[in-house]
Amino acid sequence: MVRLNKIYTRTGDDGTTGLGSGERRLKSDLRVEACGTIDEANACIGIARTHTASAHPAVDAMLGRIQNDLFDLGADLAVPDTGKPLDYEPLRIAASQVERLEHDIDLLNKDLQPLRSFVLNGGSPAAAALHLARTVARRAERVMVALAQDPAEHVNREGMKYINRVSDLLFVAARTLNDKGAADVLWVPGQNR
Repeated sequence: MVRLNKIYTRTGDDGTTGLGSGERRLKSDLRVEACGTIDEANACIGIARTHTASAHPAVDAMLGRIQNDLFDLGADLAVPDTGKPLDYEPLRIAASQVERLEHDIDLLNKDLQPLRSFVLNGGSPAAAALHLARTVARRAERVMVALAQDPAEHVNREGMKYINRVSDLLFVAARTLNDKGAADVLWVPGQNR
C-alpha cells in the first residue's frame, strides 16, 4: 500500500528525483521524462472522463482501467531492470494488459464508420479531450522509444506495446464519442488554398 504523509520533502530542490529503485536522477533525465509524460497522458484522460462518464459509461470504464494501468506503467519505468537483484518484485506491465486493450479496441472499432480521410482533432468535447490525451500518449511513446535506444537503459517491451495500444484505443474511443464516427471532423487536403 502506498502511503504519502508528507508532500514536500525538499530532496528534489537540487534538480534530482528518486526512482522507485532508490536511485537519484536529474529531473531532465529521459526516464524521468517518460514517467512525467505518462502522468500527463493520465491527467488528460482524467479530463476526458469528466465528459465520458455520462456520455458513454462503457468507454468511461475502459478509461478508468487505463488510468490505473498508466500508474502501473509509471511504476514499471520508475524501477529500471538493471539485472541486479531487488528486495521485492517490481511491478511490470504484463501481456494480459496489452491484450485487454486490444479486445477493447476491437469492441469499439466494430461499430465505427470506415475512415475515408484523416480525422481532425475535435467533434464533441469528449472526443476532443480524448484526441488530446492520444497525442500526449504518443509523445510518451516517443520518449520511451528514445529511452530504449540507450544501451544502458532497459524498457519493458510489454510497456512499449501498452502505450502504443493506449493511443490506438483513445483514437477509436474519440470516434465512438463522435456518434460512432458520423460526427468526426475530417481533413480535406488543400481545402484552404
